[in-house]
Amino acid sequence: MACLEIAGGRPLYGELTVQGSKNAALPILAACILGDGPCRIENCPRIQDVEDTVSILKMLGCRVERTGQTVSVDASRMEKDSIDGPEAIRIRSSVLFLGALLGRMGKATLPHPGGCAIGSRPIDLHLKALQKLGVRFDMQENAHSDAHNLTAGVFHGKICARADHLHGGSVTLAMPSVGATENAILAAVCADGVTVIHRAAMEPEVEELCDFLRARGARISREEDRSIRIHGVKTLSPVRHRLRADRIVAGSYLLAAASCGGCVCIRNLPSGQLDALYAVLRGMGVVIDADGTVRADLPLKAAEEVVTAPYPGFPTDLQSPLMAALCTAGGESRIRETVFENRFLTAVQLRNMGARIEIKGETARIEGVARLHGAAVNAPDLRGGAALVQAALAAAGRTTIYGYEYIARGYEDICRDYRALGAEIHLMENNSSEG
Repeated sequence: MACLEIAGGRPLYGELTVQGSKNAALPILAACILGDGPCRIENCPRIQDVEDTVSILKMLGCRVERTGQTVSVDASRMEKDSIDGPEAIRIRSSVLFLGALLGRMGKATLPHPGGCAIGSRPIDLHLKALQKLGVRFDMQENAHSDAHNLTAGVFHGKICARADHLHGGSVTLAMPSVGATENAILAAVCADGVTVIHRAAMEPEVEELCDFLRARGARISREEDRSIRIHGVKTLSPVRHRLRADRIVAGSYLLAAASCGGCVCIRNLPSGQLDALYAVLRGMGVVIDADGTVRADLPLKAAEEVVTAPYPGFPTDLQSPLMAALCTAGGESRIRETVFENRFLTAVQLRNMGARIEIKGETARIEGVARLHGAAVNAPDLRGGAALVQAALAAAGRTTIYGYEYIARGYEDICRDYRALGAEIHLMENNSSEG
């Protein structure tokens, strides 16, 4: 186990480059099993979630090679249709292999996916979408799941799926779930007939998955009503694809630059994907130039109310970093979390650093303080861990952050990136009983 040691309280100066997108890499890597021949994924970040996905691909019989930032996947000799092992349980995105395996093999067995504890996150939307395409689920192996939990999509064992004839269908999602949209796309792209996904997610990562599949020969279009129409094809060709920048990593670095003050240039910002964040930051008094240069005079202004929502709304993944920035803003700010019911866990840790945060239901009220102070804190999840790093950089004194493994799931080298801006941040072995 490792922890981060950070000496904060200094402005940030310099430049850094945003890594490739985690949330695009994971479904695209799963999509590589649809069709034979090598697919080359460039600008693929070296993060734990990607490494776990690569392990799953190898487990299925794919040939996978990484050279620098490029991952090559050849599924030509893939024969397995089941996934087991700690990698599949550890990451939420392993559920995307459900649609991909069904599209390739017509059947799939995998454990219930893991991921960060940010809410119940049932997979009922995934299952209902796939059932519309002719998929049957056999839950007899889920010995600890009662009938109520199976209906709700909550399992404690394996998910077993089969489609004797995978076919097109009309899928209407109860909410625009990114994962359910991606699973339906992966299953439908080589199915017989036409599939229409109503209330499909609009996130840029969904669009990038569609672009990747179109380059391989898939017939996918976004309709005027925002639904996704898929005409099934028989085969997909190998392709070379370069991942776009990670908008959530970019957003957290923008918020860190705002929190600490100074002048930071962030290269490779994803164009047009962070408009909701830009609007909030500018309201807080932050200047963002066209070239990615960020300047902020402290203290920041408070944000009257920010509401998280599916894209193009304010991203739930940036709610914790925004909260960290608002801890030292002048006045009272409010954040309303409408996506996940358990995403205010970071507030407890920020309070340990001197923050004044009150949680009532889905709303967090933040009363700005002059400055946070260093403390020993625990990363509750991936984005919460990044928010604590941001808070520690702005805080007076030294902070120790336990639970670095959460941060490593989504940030290629957070120490390297912040040191490039003059921060004093080090990765240490955690030999204590804390965290």
